[in-house]
Amino acid sequence: MSLKLGVLGIDHGHIFGMLAGMKAQGCTCDSYWTDGHAVTEDKFAQVFPELTKVADRRAILEDASIDMVLISAVPADRAALAIEAMEAGKDVMVDKPGCTTLDQLAAIKACQARTGRIWSVNFSERFQVPAAAKASELVAAGAIGRVIQVVTLAPHKQNLKTRPDWYFQRERYGGILTDIGSHQIDQFLHFTGSTEVEIASAHVENTTQPDYPGFQDFGDMTLRGDKGHGYMRLDWFTPDGLPTWGDGRLFLLGTEGTIECRKYTDIGQPHRTNNLYLVNGTENVHIDCQDVELTYFPRLVADVLDRSETACPQAHSFLTMEIAIKAQMKAEGQGDA
Repeated sequence: MSLKLGVLGIDHGHIFGMLAGMKAQGCTCDSYWTDGHAVTEDKFAQVFPELTKVADRRAILEDASIDMVLISAVPADRAALAIEAMEAGKDVMVDKPGCTTLDQLAAIKACQARTGRIWSVNFSERFQVPAAAKASELVAAGAIGRVIQVVTLAPHKQNLKTRPDWYFQRERYGGILTDIGSHQIDQFLHFTGSTEVEIASAHVENTTQPDYPGFQDFGDMTLRGDKGHGYMRLDWFTPDGLPTWGDGRLFLLGTEGTIECRKYTDIGQPHRTNNLYLVNGTENVHIDCQDVELTYFPRLVADVLDRSETACPQAHSFLTMEIAIKAQMKAEGQGDA
């Protein structure tokens, strides 16, 4: 049985991977809605010419044949759209960050509990990266023992000329730790297995863009979990010489070895993605992960059909966004976060 999808919001380019990943599982989709004209829209129409834009999102929400809604609207708008979709009986896959405030998160949790629908945040830096999938396999197999620290580096190119206005508005994108940081927190929780986390430190700043006071081009945080430690650095300083949008890296320190993933390139080498380096008591190897199977999309389809939680536990998505938002608040001196 295939699922029928609808799309609410295409403001972020992650919608391309979200929809393509689900269509590769046999899902169908014939309509989308977005608020106004998104910067992605011309390309979206070229990549997915079979989709028709509807003027009113109720055409999707009230279509009983649609099983799941994909949401990649402006971050601050995602929570309300997800709640509308769940109330309409749809499961939801939402781009990260799934929400931008604790009030939004509380409303999502209440709606999910009330409706029993799936609210899955697509943390693509883990779900859509074969090197990260291979790291998960190796850790599960005990290749480096128990993971005691996770370090992630998440540099990005600014590409200011291609960015819509909301990218520079703190209340619209949620802040750098809430936005990009949610990817990193997801990986920290996944690889350490932590379920209780203290935010030891959190920092954000705008170093280079005084004309955009709401923009944050650097952020970092240190986490202490009940099963491991974490350090995450986020920035918008990737130079133009890099052949991709950022040299994202994942470092796993285990009791019996280490793993490094150079996900998107390998500096000083011919451009290649999905590099994994493993060192333990018997191995010192580079693993090309290009052909490693990704599990998120097929498991999410199965979850919708079986009402299971194999792609990503619901509690994990909630906790990831809670920590991300609280870290952002701590960095900005808001409340007791």
